[in-house]
Amino acid sequence: MCARYSRHSDPQVLADFFKSAPLVATDVPLPSFNVAPTQQSLVVVDGPRRFESMRWGLIPAWAKEARFGARTINARAETVADKPAFRAAFRARRCLVPADGFYEWTGPRERRQPLYIRRADGRPLALAGLWERHGEFGRSFTIITTGPSAWMSAIHHRMPAILEPGDWDAWLSADDDDPGWQAALLRPAAEDVLCSYPVSRAVNAVANNGPELIEPVAAPESQPAPDADTQRSLF
Repeated sequence: MCARYSRHSDPQVLADFFKSAPLVATDVPLPSFNVAPTQQSLVVVDGPRRFESMRWGLIPAWAKEARFGARTINARAETVADKPAFRAAFRARRCLVPADGFYEWTGPRERRQPLYIRRADGRPLALAGLWERHGEFGRSFTIITTGPSAWMSAIHHRMPAILEPGDWDAWLSADDDDPGWQAALLRPAAEDVLCSYPVSRAVNAVANNGPELIEPVAAPESQPAPDADTQRSLF
């Protein structure tokens, strides 16, 4: 599951990393150390490769209410090709979601500890995503999750699907009428890709947003994780 993440790299750094067209300052959501569902963030789309600002929580074209997106912040790799909310986007509107890291909570329910998870090499993450365009509610996206690596299984039973640069063109390509083969790209990250450390419980509140949220804490802290409705995906 991925219900909070950080995207704070300089826009030019992201443009260079993703080899995309430069970002236009007026179109870039502010950097965030605590991106939460329903907020605007950046995704990378193709044709040509470029950044777009979209709302987190995919709203399919047939949805009647914007709040539908609160239930579709994640899509399961195992069912994304078949679920009504995602199958059209999976066929034609795949994207990359830039992130510097993401958060998960571990430990007993009464003493949940937030962890910050990032690439061990310090580079940005490219999370596999889908996007959709709604006539009334605009553009939105979801992050695809998969089963965990052995390393991740000690933290959570799901993880975002992380794509390496060599897979980006294949994932973004819209040339193939049958994207079933692209589902093979949705696999757990290699065991040495990620690292984690405990961070402040301040990240639990969406209103908190600053570099202090990703600073390591000396000892685990305890506080309930974010509201369950915020964390879960029903699809």
